[in-house]
Amino acid sequence: MPVRKASPRSKPAKAPRHWAPSTELVGLTLTLQPDQDLVVSPQYTTELHSWFLDQVRRIDHELSTRLHDGQSEKPFTVSSLSGAIQTQGRSLRFAAGQPYQWTLTALSQPVVECLHAWLHLLPNAMSLRSGMFHIQQWSLAQPPTTYADLLQIPLPDPPTLTLTFDSPTSFRRKGSHLPLPMPINVFHSYLRRWNDFAGQAVDQDDFLNWVDEYVVIQRHHVQSTKVAAGKSGSVTGFTGSIQFGLSAKAKQAPDHYISQWLALGQLAPYCGTGHKTTFGLGQTRLGWSDAPSDTATTIAPTATQDLLGQRIGELTEHFLAQRRRTGGDRATKTAETWATILARRELGEALPAIAQDLEMPYETVKTYVKLARRALNASDAAKGSKA
Repeated sequence: MPVRKASPRSKPAKAPRHWAPSTELVGLTLTLQPDQDLVVSPQYTTELHSWFLDQVRRIDHELSTRLHDGQSEKPFTVSSLSGAIQTQGRSLRFAAGQPYQWTLTALSQPVVECLHAWLHLLPNAMSLRSGMFHIQQWSLAQPPTTYADLLQIPLPDPPTLTLTFDSPTSFRRKGSHLPLPMPINVFHSYLRRWNDFAGQAVDQDDFLNWVDEYVVIQRHHVQSTKVAAGKSGSVTGFTGSIQFGLSAKAKQAPDHYISQWLALGQLAPYCGTGHKTTFGLGQTRLGWSDAPSDTATTIAPTATQDLLGQRIGELTEHFLAQRRRTGGDRATKTAETWATILARRELGEALPAIAQDLEMPYETVKTYVKLARRALNASDAAKGSKA
């Protein structure tokens, strides 16, 4: 990959700073442009995820390892591409010469510093397995700030918070997905990131009890969809806009959590909402959108995303039904993996590409797709005999 090397006068240590050293939160948008038409899988966000971690590795290998392997909340988000994305059969097409935007955010000071150094060594192009995008320019998507600064934002009167969810958003609940913007789930999502990275933890149980008691949905315009997300499995999520407010009885309650609640809302555009935010889900912005479906389509064409997501969901349920006696997390993971591999193979993806994307040995992926097809055929044959 061609890398724009810094000259002796522009070493990262001496280059002008784009933000203060104390910055803990920032968002960047890169404008990308392909030289030729690119046809990619609906799960191309896994390639964006891997490319970003490789860029971090070039700056700070230890940080890249922590971001890849860490089990806590991830201190970054990665969006899918937005722009004039079209569908071509069961794939997505990016047109030559068209600009596309890609947004990533940093939620901790180490990642912010890494991004700062990276901007002074910014590559000329993003080289993915699906093809190459030239990097035209970068800009701030979210202003540099700190967690303490978020707490200082003046309170509106009356206190309200309006958010738009631009990409499918979902929460984990009892081993499944919850595609509903319930206040306690939304703000629990933000609070986890806050407590991991802000250096000023908030009592989780006490705060969530306050949210459950006083935070209400004043209006909403949301819709649900099932999409493929991450390296395996599908997610049922929602997109659209929601306005949160406080109930009337909140006037008689202690108000020490109001500023914290609003600060978490300001954190939302940086940290995203729900899970799989490092694979393009849960992209969130402040304000109301009267056309959430149009926005979501710009980011990830709904028909194609639904096609793969629905198929993975169908196959997962099918394989889980065959394993109903065993059950458990292991059975679920196996069913999701088989379903993801088979669905992507049905969409025309090559097995080596699927293996590379899932970070699995090729022979393992080859075996899984055979087992999945055999299980599917056996089930179809059983249904035929009953008929």
